[in-house]
Amino acid sequence: MVAVAGIRGAHPSQFWLRGESPPELVAFNPATKVWGVYGHAESLQVLNTPSVFSSEIQRKIAVDSRINVANLLQMDGMPHARLRKMVSRVFTPKSVVGLEPRIAELTGELLDRVCGRDKFDLVQELAYPLPLIVIAELLGVPSADRPLFQQWVDMMFRDHQEVSVAEGEQTPQEILGGAAEVLRYIGEHVAERRVRPREDLLTKLVETEVDGEHLTDAEVVNFGFVLLLAGYVTTTMLLGNAVLCLDAFPQWQAKARADRSMLPSVIEESLRMMPPFTALSRVTTEDVELGGKHIPADEVVMVWLAAANHDERAFADPYTFNPARDPNHHLSFGRGIHFCLGAPLARAEGRIALNLLLDRFPNLRTDPADVPTFRDIAIMTGIDRLPLLIGPS
Repeated sequence: MVAVAGIRGAHPSQFWLRGESPPELVAFNPATKVWGVYGHAESLQVLNTPSVFSSEIQRKIAVDSRINVANLLQMDGMPHARLRKMVSRVFTPKSVVGLEPRIAELTGELLDRVCGRDKFDLVQELAYPLPLIVIAELLGVPSADRPLFQQWVDMMFRDHQEVSVAEGEQTPQEILGGAAEVLRYIGEHVAERRVRPREDLLTKLVETEVDGEHLTDAEVVNFGFVLLLAGYVTTTMLLGNAVLCLDAFPQWQAKARADRSMLPSVIEESLRMMPPFTALSRVTTEDVELGGKHIPADEVVMVWLAAANHDERAFADPYTFNPARDPNHHLSFGRGIHFCLGAPLARAEGRIALNLLLDRFPNLRTDPADVPTFRDIAIMTGIDRLPLLIGPS
């Protein structure tokens, strides 16, 4: 059984990266007071039944109101449908296709900086700056302010572990601090766009109208916040994870180099193998049976997407990287009404960047003497540092 190389730095609770199966498909953790869901079919039941498994997690876990108000990720029913319909009118798959030439241009510029070296850090030189610049330009953020975004996002995810509703458990202040800074910053730009519109996404969100309704400032701000997480953090981890997978399975790297039409499948299989966000939380609205377990109403349920992606009932030989896998019904972008709006952008950035990496560096490989550093966060699978050799092998 083969697992991805370099995973020894991953979070210890991510058993699926060690080729291990969960002891149960659904299990209660008395320490955190959270139900863990690990099976693929069971995860689908949760994600596809929002009336029973609600995204309004703030009912059980204290969430700062600045993060909670008009947040697509924490809404259900008609309010969610209305808001998603409005933002979808602006942030469309077609708009993402229109960004592809600029994504390719930025990728080329960033890779120009490492040409001539024997080694570079993929995260520092490409995986962090590329999606950050794309999102900043999309929102209309001045280039001088981009480092602030990275600083605030790092604050949000520093030392963030598995969700807990144990008595007295509080959301870490550094998480709230980073989120509050992002929301404040975007809010200032939204207010400015109402007075001085520009050719950017924030202006389009401010001006969009559906059935005579406009988005409120809070709705625009929180969508910008969600887009930052989906478009920046997800792509950073997706790109690094895809490179790790191709390095661990060189036969597939050779095939992808010879046939670039395979790259979308490479991206999908890396998403299955190493999903950037490993879990989603829900709260039950009524008593329910799941995986042979009785879960009472008003209980927190943590859907471990990464474990579901390695369920042998849904994926043959799940610990082997296989871009030819068909079908590949991974859950890395969620499922149902909350399917990730930023998925097309993350996929496009990953595909374009990976294509140019393969073009530029025929001997691209990890350094056995300098292993990758993973984020020490249970709900994420991604790297903080990925040294790559690019000189002659």
